[in-house]
Amino acid sequence: MKRIFILTAAVLALASCAPKAEQAKVMARLVPERADDFAWENDKVAYRAYGEALETLPGGALVSPGFDVWVKNVPDLVMDQRYKDDLENGISYHKDHGNGKDCYKVGVTLGGGASVPYIDGALCFPATNFRSSEVVESTPDKVVFVLHYPQWEVAGYKISLDKKITVTAGTFFCLAEDVYTFEGPTETLPVAAGLVLHDVQASAYGPDRVAIWEKASDTGAEPEDSCIGLAVLMPDASYAGLSADGTHAICVREVRSGEPLTYWFGSCWSKADVSDSQIWLDIVATM
Repeated sequence: MKRIFILTAAVLALASCAPKAEQAKVMARLVPERADDFAWENDKVAYRAYGEALETLPGGALVSPGFDVWVKNVPDLVMDQRYKDDLENGISYHKDHGNGKDCYKVGVTLGGGASVPYIDGALCFPATNFRSSEVVESTPDKVVFVLHYPQWEVAGYKISLDKKITVTAGTFFCLAEDVYTFEGPTETLPVAAGLVLHDVQASAYGPDRVAIWEKASDTGAEPEDSCIGLAVLMPDASYAGLSADGTHAICVREVRSGEPLTYWFGSCWSKADVSDSQIWLDIVATM
């Protein structure tokens, strides 16, 4: 009996020294329970893109490629709990319950960092929301997923889009690698990635980046007293500035069919760890 006790104690000691599973700092998943959203976040930022079911949702139908920004001020992953609280418990994610909320207006725009063809000075939005998605890599510190937008026609082009996004812990920025496959009147397609403009308080435009600091775009759920920082960085951009209609800050580059368009998009919240516009603009400038 004594020998068994000693062996058991040794086993327990070894078990106590075994490495603990690393806690996830990133997430990405389809949210079919909320109109086919696709949500992703790390310890600093959170976003969602709109799926098929939202196109016909009674009273709230929306067709838009724009990224919705969900502000947060805690390192914990919060999106799953926000969805659960909203859908099951009537606790709206449009209100701040201590860790942030959804106070960003998207509409039919690029939102906080999406891309679309930019033909003759016009943003050419897809005809549908994404139709399928897949997570292609997942670790506690990095998740990679792809959103597939089916073919649509605009300005003589037939275009489809596979949007690959990499979410890494510890940064305000996500990496986008957009593959546009197209047939049309030219061998290259101008594409703009950018940010819809709300009540902008500060901005900066460089040869390959745009950054803005704007008041949180009030959803009407509760008064807003904060600001959101947003940015897009596109290596080898041919243009960085305002869209022709003045509604967006954009970076533009020509791509060939099947060629990845690589850029970074990011955000922050003044109630988290970036408290003012100059801090945000400095962060973007040094990326």
